[in-house]
Amino acid sequence: MGEAASRLLSPEEYLAWERTQPTRHELVHGAAVAMAGASLVHNKIVANVLRELSEALRAKPCDTLASDTRVRIPAGGHYRYPDASVACDPLEHEDDKLDTLLNPTILVEVLSDSTEAADRGEKFRDYRSIPSFREYLLVGQKEVLVEHYLRQENGLWTYRDAGPGERITLVSCGVELRVNELYLKVFPLASPG
Repeated sequence: MGEAASRLLSPEEYLAWERTQPTRHELVHGAAVAMAGASLVHNKIVANVLRELSEALRAKPCDTLASDTRVRIPAGGHYRYPDASVACDPLEHEDDKLDTLLNPTILVEVLSDSTEAADRGEKFRDYRSIPSFREYLLVGQKEVLVEHYLRQENGLWTYRDAGPGERITLVSCGVELRVNELYLKVFPLASPG
């Protein structure tokens, strides 16, 4: 992986190094952590999520961003790559490279056996330190199930899950996502609707 990845890095060193790499790495506790490859099911769900978010937000002052957009975590100086993110105007970036988002409103992770514990634990704790972050979607890939966490005005988080035929209301941007559409061509029971 190279000398830079074998030692602890400052955020500046990480960004300079990461921007030259053919594969993505997150920065966690100063260590560059290589991102694992994704399964076909994971990639199909992520594509569906991006399509549905983009369509729902088309007339809104918000942008849907794919997993190549890095997010800076204020607490701990970490950098993460969520599977999808939404940021509303004005988008804020770390620098003029425009590849590191500072103000996501919604973050989405598609759960897998290798990432579920981190997505529910350390990543969610990291994400909660982002002042603009309001909603977190955890999308299962073993079953049709979307878990929705919403930060209330008082700072407390509420939870709701949604299954086949249901909808998720994204309160921060005033749109709904149809759960079945997130699983289009993934599970037979998730036909359009």
